Amino acid sequence: MSGLLALLDDVAAIAKVAAASVDDVMAQATKAGAKAAGAVIDDAAVTPKYVHGFAAERELPIIWRIARGSMINKLVFLLPAGLALSNFAPWAIPPLLMMGGAYLCFEGAEKIAHSLGLVEHHHSEVEESYDDPAHLEEERAKGAIKTDFILSAEIMTIALAAIPAMTFWLEAFTLATVAVMITVAVYGSVALIVKADDVGLFMANRGRLRLTRSLGAAIVRVMPKFLALLTLIGTAAMLWVGGSIIVHALHELGVHGPYDAIKAIANTLASKIGGPLEALQWLFTAAMDGVLGLALGLILIPIGLKVITPLWQSVFRKPA
Repeated sequence: MSGLLALLDDVAAIAKVAAASVDDVMAQATKAGAKAAGAVIDDAAVTPKYVHGFAAERELPIIWRIARGSMINKLVFLLPAGLALSNFAPWAIPPLLMMGGAYLCFEGAEKIAHSLGLVEHHHSEVEESYDDPAHLEEERAKGAIKTDFILSAEIMTIALAAIPAMTFWLEAFTLATVAVMITVAVYGSVALIVKADDVGLFMANRGRLRLTRSLGAAIVRVMPKFLALLTLIGTAAMLWVGGSIIVHALHELGVHGPYDAIKAIANTLASKIGGPLEALQWLFTAAMDGVLGLALGLILIPIGLKVITPLWQSVFRKPA
């Protein structure tokens, strides 16, 4: 009997350890996912354009196809690569983070410059001249999955850097949890955004109550403005996160000037204004990170448009 009780105690202890590990994985995954906010919002803002122009019944299947490709990107390709870096080449993570941060700064600054008419947008759209809708759908989905790979690489790298030192399997489970959580959040949100117009139109045309019809009409009117606001938030988040990544990566590499200067200025401004000190410090730090990200992005625009984009297109463009 005593042996059985001892066994039950051991089982209970193992269960507690397992439960604590699961809690730790979820906590770290949530924290890591939050640090990737800029890329996540951009992913959600970019994806709806890939279903524009298709019949309503094809929208969700296309989103599902892109979401499945995104999951494969993260779990099959990027997760093993991230674990290999973490365990065999951790020194490579800060430079890779800086590359990802620079890309976010370039994307955000390029969107602002494009909206002001200063540059042409560098994303090449899928040709609309296909006579076969199935062919167009195929090309759109492939293009979305390729774009997702870049954004997913940023997300996974940021998440990897945010995870503290832990065992190999806990790190793997945490990264996998980040991948699943973010993919579900992004493409679940995209599905809701894309179908909101249809739901609003249905309510406006077929609602039995006047309130229902009014609400449906309001949804149809508001959605274009909501998408514009989402794009604006995504752009600001990219600049903030990109600038923050650059500053912190430089700090880790021993270049402390930008980090110390931003921290000192944020502390001084927050102290002079008064009020919730930590919130103001975060706000001023984020604003300065965003300004730094915008400045860096503007510098990178000529390089991206004149060098990197033509090189990328020459490598990946299909032969005629």
